Amino acid sequence: MTYRAPVDDIMLALKTAGGLPDLIERGIAEGLDEATVRAIVEEAGKFGTEVLDPLNVVGDRTGSRLVNGKVETPPGWKEAYDAFVAGGWNALPCPPEYGGQGLPQVLATIACEIWNSANLSFGLCPLLTQGAVEALNAHGSEELKRTYLPKMISGEWSGTMNLTEPHAGTDLGALTTRAERQPDGTYRIIGTKIFITYGEHELTKNIIHLVLARLPDAPAGTKGISLFLVPKWLVNPDGSLGTRNDVVCASLEHKLGIHASPTCVMKYGENGGAVGYLVGEENRGLAAMFVMMNRARLAVGVQGVALAERATQKAIAYALERRQGRSARGGDGMVPIIEHPDIRRNIMTMRALTQAARAICLATARELDISQWASSEEERNRAAARAALLTPVAKAFSTDIACEVASLGVQIHGGMGFIEETGAAQYYRDVRILPIYEGTNGVQAIDLVTRKLPLENGAVVETYIRELAETAAEVRASNQPAFGRMGERLAEAVNALADASRWMGEALRRNPEAALAGATPYLRLFGLAAGGIYLARGALACLREGQAGTNALPVALARFFAENLATAATGLSRTVTEGAETVVDSSPEQLSA
Repeated sequence: MTYRAPVDDIMLALKTAGGLPDLIERGIAEGLDEATVRAIVEEAGKFGTEVLDPLNVVGDRTGSRLVNGKVETPPGWKEAYDAFVAGGWNALPCPPEYGGQGLPQVLATIACEIWNSANLSFGLCPLLTQGAVEALNAHGSEELKRTYLPKMISGEWSGTMNLTEPHAGTDLGALTTRAERQPDGTYRIIGTKIFITYGEHELTKNIIHLVLARLPDAPAGTKGISLFLVPKWLVNPDGSLGTRNDVVCASLEHKLGIHASPTCVMKYGENGGAVGYLVGEENRGLAAMFVMMNRARLAVGVQGVALAERATQKAIAYALERRQGRSARGGDGMVPIIEHPDIRRNIMTMRALTQAARAICLATARELDISQWASSEEERNRAAARAALLTPVAKAFSTDIACEVASLGVQIHGGMGFIEETGAAQYYRDVRILPIYEGTNGVQAIDLVTRKLPLENGAVVETYIRELAETAAEVRASNQPAFGRMGERLAEAVNALADASRWMGEALRRNPEAALAGATPYLRLFGLAAGGIYLARGALACLREGQAGTNALPVALARFFAENLATAATGLSRTVTEGAETVVDSSPEQLSA
């Protein structure tokens, strides 16, 4: 089946979680109105359906190949990329002063979802380029920005992020790629990086690598890391391409999924050193790279939404056409399997989790927009803190549920789901990387607990939970029969989050190991409570528009989520507050016996 952008679901989430009407009213989404935004979403969806989706299976089966030191992407990839660039899609969220369109992050987030739903392996390339643009714009010198940003924003050149090394994954303080100062102010970069997405390809004329490396006199650990811009082709003073830099793709990784996306082993300085240019300050590279990493974390969360949406669409199409068994409601003959309650439960789970994750990602993007464009510094700072709180949840919750949704998609297909020809298996394979890269979901949970909960002495999370509780109270006060026990169950979930958050605050002070032991279930609890509330806001919007009947899908999904999924929140809260001892007391010797 062909991917179709879920425009109505997207628009509801944009309005109720992304706060689109408020952004428009305040001028943060300057020059936009709801009709224009919908038209952009529909046009992006058209590109996804007509250009990217037809290449998805081809890319999975063909993959990218390394031939004589050059990466060949699958048939049609280059033509699709050229069309993507010609349509101006790469420039959507980028700064106007260098040729970007400067559109809000909430809109760029939706476009990112559509590209990755239609073709995840393709969507990874512009995702990383846009992140590199943001990091360079925030920390690069004026000369670097003038030289590189216009062509990266247009899509003529692409960008990468080079962090991981064979011996140093998440622990960036252990990296050994070195940088040597040169008399002309440049640096020579020498080392090996692995897992570099689109590190080599033929789609663009130049590839701009952002590389973490260490100077000879740098302090140990993460305090001694610097960030460098290393182009594949050196750029002449007039902007034309010069000689090839000393950087090569040594091999491609053989992966479980995303076969069409070239994941490269990159070698720098095999012949004397690759020319690099400092981004930001020496030994302050991690701070600069975190600009790219944090946006990439939100984008990976959006990829989770994208794959969940794609798997859901495919499962629904199959459930409508596959006939098996008789209906429990009576009648003769086999019926489409969507008639069976267990299949409907699975599909409701898939749709509800997908829409909840979409809402969390858009709420995060909204705060990023406000943090950049609000008129007062106080409001910008408040939004930045809220975005920091939500980013690990957006990344981890969305990618965790994406794995669950893709697995349910295979399950709905039954035995045919295990057969590659049906296509359901590809989404399951592709999605599995998402909880791993850009900081594993365990790292995201630790970040949430140790860095984000203590923000402003806990005031950031307390204010957020209070807002969630206000929505739960509004749902209960509405007395809508179609809402069922939505308000009651969501209030329980929010109270569970509040209890676990207070316990976490104490544990961080008294027993940090116990806090770390409960970090992952705490993040899941956070996602369930927040996701349920955002869905409830969609249901309340239907109520205000006179569409709150039991047949309204947003109402049905919100109620299902509250009464079937958010109920896990109270158990997760007990896991967080009472289960740490079983983890802390375990030992490597016991576990490996």
